[in-house]
Amino acid sequence: MKKILSLSIVLALAGCSKSEFEAPKATDLPKGVTLVEQVLPKEGSTVIPYQKYTLDNGLTVILSPDHSDPLVHVDVTYHVGSAREEIGKSGFAHFFEHMMFQGSENVGDQQHFKIITEAGGTLNGTTNRDRTNYFETVPANQLEKMLWLESDRMGFLIDAVSQKKFEIQRSTVKNERGQNYDNRPYGLIYEKMGEALFPQGHPYSWQTIGYVEDLDRVDVNDLKAFFLRWYGPNNAVITIGGDLDSKQTLEWVNKYFGSIPRGPEVENAPKQPVTLKENRYITLEDRIQQPMVMIGWPTTYRGEETEASLDMLATLLGDGKTSLLYQELVKTGKVVDAGAFHDCAELSCTMYVYAMTDSGKNNDLSTAYKEVMDVLEKFDKEGVSKADLEEVQGSAEAGAIFGLQSVSGKVSQLASNETFYGNPNQLEKQLAELKAVTPEKVSQAFDTYMANKYKVTLSVVPKGKTQLEVQKPNFVTPKRDLPEYKKIDENSLDVRRAVDDFDRSIMPQPSKGVTAKAPDIYRANLSNGIEVLGTEAVETPTIQLQIAIPAGNRYVPKGKEGLASLTAAMMEEGTTTSSSEELQKKLDKLGSSVSFNSGSYTTTISVASLTKNIDQTLAIVNEMLFEPAFEQADFDRLQKQAVEGLVYEHQRPSWLASQATREILFKGTIFDRSPDGSLTSVQALTLDDVKAFYKQTYTPIGTQIVSVGDINKSDLINKLAFLSDWKGATPEILAPQRLPTLNEQKIYLINKPNAPQSVVRFVRQGMPFDATGELYQTQLANFNLGGNFNSRINQNLREDKGYTYGAGGYLMGNKEIGMSIFYAQVRADVTVESIKEFISEMNKFKKDGMTVDELNFMRLAVGQQDALKYETPGQKAHLLGKILTYSLDDDFIDEQNELIETLGRDKLNSLAAKWFDPAQYQIVVVGDEKELLPKLKSLGVPVEVMTVKK
Repeated sequence: MKKILSLSIVLALAGCSKSEFEAPKATDLPKGVTLVEQVLPKEGSTVIPYQKYTLDNGLTVILSPDHSDPLVHVDVTYHVGSAREEIGKSGFAHFFEHMMFQGSENVGDQQHFKIITEAGGTLNGTTNRDRTNYFETVPANQLEKMLWLESDRMGFLIDAVSQKKFEIQRSTVKNERGQNYDNRPYGLIYEKMGEALFPQGHPYSWQTIGYVEDLDRVDVNDLKAFFLRWYGPNNAVITIGGDLDSKQTLEWVNKYFGSIPRGPEVENAPKQPVTLKENRYITLEDRIQQPMVMIGWPTTYRGEETEASLDMLATLLGDGKTSLLYQELVKTGKVVDAGAFHDCAELSCTMYVYAMTDSGKNNDLSTAYKEVMDVLEKFDKEGVSKADLEEVQGSAEAGAIFGLQSVSGKVSQLASNETFYGNPNQLEKQLAELKAVTPEKVSQAFDTYMANKYKVTLSVVPKGKTQLEVQKPNFVTPKRDLPEYKKIDENSLDVRRAVDDFDRSIMPQPSKGVTAKAPDIYRANLSNGIEVLGTEAVETPTIQLQIAIPAGNRYVPKGKEGLASLTAAMMEEGTTTSSSEELQKKLDKLGSSVSFNSGSYTTTISVASLTKNIDQTLAIVNEMLFEPAFEQADFDRLQKQAVEGLVYEHQRPSWLASQATREILFKGTIFDRSPDGSLTSVQALTLDDVKAFYKQTYTPIGTQIVSVGDINKSDLINKLAFLSDWKGATPEILAPQRLPTLNEQKIYLINKPNAPQSVVRFVRQGMPFDATGELYQTQLANFNLGGNFNSRINQNLREDKGYTYGAGGYLMGNKEIGMSIFYAQVRADVTVESIKEFISEMNKFKKDGMTVDELNFMRLAVGQQDALKYETPGQKAHLLGKILTYSLDDDFIDEQNELIETLGRDKLNSLAAKWFDPAQYQIVVVGDEKELLPKLKSLGVPVEVMTVKK
């Protein structure tokens, strides 16, 4: 569903004046910069204020000043995705996203990530069918440096692209495909659906990741040609939001981008919605246990007038507990999961409906398919009521306000709307379309695109169990008709070069200092002892509460693992006076959300509400917390879903590695169990267990509340009065656990037959949480070994060797225990080689420690992140929650910053010597036992084939 932004409300509360958003006078604009339009805040309007400019070379520039936090977000979007690729050269747009981070003429190899990390920022890039974007969030004083970086790779990349870099990133992309598609349960669904929904040659008939055979047959000159065709300034939008000065920013943009020559002209691609001439049935055999049916109907294209009605249709059919598919199929226990969504893109859109059956014996998809079609037939006959439609419309609008809590969210909206509609102010039109949807229009959309229309039905079944499919396949993906490959001569490339009147090799330095202000915190206690920690945040008219109750997994008796999460789920299943559907409808109408989630030590009630609706929202919290229905039918359904959830998790290689880690490091203690329980423990739970756990652990003693939002201390305490009368038992004192001693290093191999990749982990027992002690200091010591993109381990395994999509390490701790973990998911054929590289890097770091340059890099990177720490209510809530949970001083971050500045290299290296000795780590490998066992034995470390508890 689209997010509709009600920004005028936000701006009014933030107290911003129009002058803060106004564009510079025409006489103050740099030569070559033209103001196209500006949109200012206006009472009753629903816009993000912005200024839109163009440069003479065709670059579109959008500025959106927002002075609420000392940070800026920069987004450069190129109107090119996989849909612009040539047949036989799939995956190029995504491949080039990788290449754009490899350095340019004035930015050294692997320096792009390092420069932004060192500046205290975060960055990434994404590619989809229709666009590629690159973005970073940094302290506001780093803006000029970001513009220098982005312009250098727009105008000065081509000579820095080498065959060696090409080969490394080709391996990285293959690893990404292996990790996210080939080695992931259900990972190939959309590839199979795309091949059947779209005719061969349609731009959406292949996935953004592309085909390996296409990547294998090209070389670096093909990639250079792709860049020269699509990466010109006239095919790009740069959007900048945050604490910026418009006049200064335009001068910088013009300086760094203005000299870059235009690229070839780019026209909008023609819309290409498709129609099917028959029902197509296809089957995917996968390494899964729960069969799934997915059905796809071609619909329209992005921006077409029926899109909003189709979005509402998808929500009503299959989004959330009040949807028709949930009510008819999931709640009744006919399927484990079911839903619907409208996947809408620039050229064509698709309506998807899916259902997943259980892992038992009666799980054939033909029955599930019929049940899905019966639900759709019911919708066809009955339609939707005006009240139900208004609830989902209201929820969409209110939910969108929460999306305004970050500058990056606003910038992304502006960039996307400009790219696809040529209008950053598309929000008003989208909101009007959403409000204009009627029950009749929803029914008409169903009739036009779904009722008795041809569709693609995909059956995903366990390998060797095609008898479970909906119907025998009547469609086979045709062999790809690839054109003859012709190598591109480098001399034939039409390279465009910028001519500057300044030295681009000089990296700009920060323009000024920034000061990030930590939130002002207030404390209070309710009359029954509940602690409250809060801060006011008035940038959006919203309130977020977290009520943490001492009812976590740690309080669950042995043998009843999974009880905390099952109890939390039951708390959302209605009350003695209201069904779960009635509660959800009330929340949707208010634009609020209430959820219960269990963790290690607490069950947290998360509450989000518009300020004006907080009283009604808290009334619902009161009802849910103190009047749970605890119906047997609800328990039976949730228990079955929990079991099937475990079955699904157990198929994932990363889960197998995590569970093996728990069992190896904490064998015989409470910590060796999965927080979600085992199949045996969850199947043995009863409704009486839930009632008893609720009675014993849902207590005010030890409960803590965090509040972030548009409410002051006294008003908050008044509104929380309903919790003051809460009485309950004292939580049990947790028995200390005696951790096992691991004297011998072993390799533990968990079999994942035919896995194309292996999960590799080095694991050891660590330290409980501390904010400024040895754990925190060792985390600083790890920063250069495994704690950031430019860390030694990631540079080695990903950037130098091409073994993995990503590698690194981290140390974590809770109130009682901790772990140190180094990880990667690698190509199966280099599993042993990867282990050797881990050992080599860890040994070298243990022996020699970090360099002086690495120490300075860590100090800059970690020390300058404050500007980004407190932007959103979620970030503030996380900070406050940590203070409460671990009884930290309000200014503990100041203490951390002092440590960052003063800890010497000798101290950090002594911690590295203590904690990063690879011989002290156990080695976990999840992969194909048949292939790996003989090779792993060659390492000279005892190998144990392990079966984890399920």
